[in-house]
Amino acid sequence: MTPTLEPNGGDGYHKDFTLSITKALGDQLAIALDGLDRAPLNEASIAGLKEKPGVYQLYLNGQFVYVGKADKSLPARLRNHLRKISGRRRISLDEMAFSCLYVAEDFSALAPEQLLISHHKELGNIPWNNNGFGNKDPGRQRDTTVLKSNHFDTQFPIDLDRPVDGLSIGESTLEEFLETVKAGLPYNFRYQKSPLYKSRTVHVPSESLTADQAFRLISTAIPESWQITALMGYGIMYDDAPATYKSAWRYYRAGSHVDAIPEADPVGEVEAEDALQSSDE
Repeated sequence: MTPTLEPNGGDGYHKDFTLSITKALGDQLAIALDGLDRAPLNEASIAGLKEKPGVYQLYLNGQFVYVGKADKSLPARLRNHLRKISGRRRISLDEMAFSCLYVAEDFSALAPEQLLISHHKELGNIPWNNNGFGNKDPGRQRDTTVLKSNHFDTQFPIDLDRPVDGLSIGESTLEEFLETVKAGLPYNFRYQKSPLYKSRTVHVPSESLTADQAFRLISTAIPESWQITALMGYGIMYDDAPATYKSAWRYYRAGSHVDAIPEADPVGEVEAEDALQSSDE
């Protein structure tokens, strides 16, 4: 890094001295990451990491797509991404790889991922930063949002053929089944609370139900005024049937489903993601 001397009114004997420490750090981080090998984004690779904070880069089919950080644990953060991608259509974990650097905790205060983002934006776009990839549940107020065509959820919608983890065959209260389905899916399933869940039961016929099958089963146990909606990035269940959502592609009502064609806005800048604010959740 070379410091610069800024001209000051044409006088030769005094100038402004500028030294960009943050840019130098970002450049050095990028060089260090580029010098690393890339590991497949799988449990075997992640298990070999240390439980330390750091920064990382993700690659899709060899192409750099995302910069992220972990304030506490790189393995935990990368497992979050592994799980998320495992529940998406049009993408496979076999296509994903990563590299990472451990950084000292006091260095995290300098936001090293932002330094890397700035570095890479000077060279071109980073496809998955600020396209919604790192976003968590946006909340009820965003359920009616029309996503942009370049949003991560539009490009890689949730996979309803994904098996639900943790199921057991037999009778279950609706409350227990909802909790199991929510915990057993690699994407968010948010639902309205109700006391009726404790008094209603479902029979779970298999330990390997898909999300589609589980949602059908749940829809038989809820009142007709309720519905489950598969949005592009997550599922919801509310007492609002037959309301429609612009980003929905399937509705579950009374044991059956109705497919829909989700809307999408033109390619553009997606809302700022919240993943970098709380990286280890």
